[in-house]
Amino acid sequence: MSDDAPVRVRFAPSPTGLLHIGGLRTALYNYLLARQTGGTFVLRIEDTDRSRFVPDAERDVLDGLAWAGLAVDEGPTQGGDAGPYRQSERRGLYADAAQRLLDGGHAYVAFDTPDEIEAMKERHRTDANPSPRYDAATRGEMANSLGLSETEVADRIARGDEYVVRLLVPERQTVVFHDRVRGEVSFDTAEVDDQVLVKSDGMPTYHLANVVDDHAMGITDVIRGEEWLSSVPKHLLMYRALGWTPPRLAHLPLILSPNGGKLSKRSADRLGIPVSVAQYRDAGFEPEAVVNFLALLGWNPGTDQELFGLDGLVEAFDVERIGRSGVQFSMDKLEWFNGQHLRQLSADEIARRAHPAVEAAVGPVDDAALVAAADLMRERLSRASDLAEATYLFQDPETYDPAGLNKRWKDDSAGLVAAYADRLEADAAFTVESTEAAMRRLAEDQGAGFGRIVHPVRLAATGTSVGAGLFETLVVVGREATIRRLRRAVDVLG
Repeated sequence: MSDDAPVRVRFAPSPTGLLHIGGLRTALYNYLLARQTGGTFVLRIEDTDRSRFVPDAERDVLDGLAWAGLAVDEGPTQGGDAGPYRQSERRGLYADAAQRLLDGGHAYVAFDTPDEIEAMKERHRTDANPSPRYDAATRGEMANSLGLSETEVADRIARGDEYVVRLLVPERQTVVFHDRVRGEVSFDTAEVDDQVLVKSDGMPTYHLANVVDDHAMGITDVIRGEEWLSSVPKHLLMYRALGWTPPRLAHLPLILSPNGGKLSKRSADRLGIPVSVAQYRDAGFEPEAVVNFLALLGWNPGTDQELFGLDGLVEAFDVERIGRSGVQFSMDKLEWFNGQHLRQLSADEIARRAHPAVEAAVGPVDDAALVAAADLMRERLSRASDLAEATYLFQDPETYDPAGLNKRWKDDSAGLVAAYADRLEADAAFTVESTEAAMRRLAEDQGAGFGRIVHPVRLAATGTSVGAGLFETLVVVGREATIRRLRRAVDVLG
């Protein structure tokens, strides 16, 4: 691979569950690099672990990427010259590569049972070495083709003994590579185990399939999570043994919980943080906001700018500006992003997105009334579905805020509210300007402070003591409904 080769990146999830929010960040960074360079964004489904396969997981990945606006160029549904794009359909390639490694002395056959491997670990376990590995220090005492004769190996295979293929990690070597996020990284091969490359069922492990597919698909750049960093020396040893040039590498920082530590499903559940993309979609988050938030969860544009659309991210993105340190996940910050992106939508679009939640709260609602309510509340919404909390915009309040009543409803409130209702009955225009003017004239006529009227009227008309501008709210509620609500409050509250 030359440095000027057209960029080809891949997002390669395993279909073992719903698309994780961290997985979407990985997909996003790959997508941004591809679009920025005029390259290709490949989706590859790494489904070699059949024991953990979830039938609907691939569909969820496709839906999640589409929801986020990350268009795939090549993949299981799009096709492409490098297909097939499911690893379960590429087994012949892995078998050929495994045989080349065996023939070249870079891999070996091992017959050890799980019990025998565990017994080996027990023999070598010490305080200084709590987790012994199958490696150069232990492979000599195990049942593998390094110690058995060719005849013994052939006989055991012929009689059906289960075996795996393991990578033969060379001793006393240092594997050095450049990571575009972390700079120069090195590993001593003494720290690397003899990784299983082909399992006893003939399926490749992630490590072999990953290397073979990245090479076969012409992947030039790999952007993936930090958890794969320790696997790099195994992969580079295979690239070297097979005579292939490895792609450029970039390992992303961990997404941390607000309390520190990796954002695991357990910690996320405890803190009420959704972990799957589907949960964010179902909760009413704007895809543009989630993408914007995730882009800045590890990457810094080098300016004070925070709000980006997808096209803006493509233009500004730079792999070299991805940080090394883990980044804390903040639901408050995501809610802020969501509100900012929501306000960029038209009132009609906000109303369309809010429609299901509003109807679930109050029943059928007039489209025009919903659009007017969306326009009124847009600056106060974090999500479109929040509009459903302002039920008073669509139906008369049944109760009144107790704290607001205690603070705002005085002995003269009923009389002032009733008088204001009379003024509104005479106000044929019923605009923001006319309703405010009517209240100011009433305050002047009664010799009462403006606040002595405005707060009780808000309580009477909405049942709440806070909200959007009162007169704008009254116009959205409508003249007839406002007068009816004011008169009912006078009767109920006295």
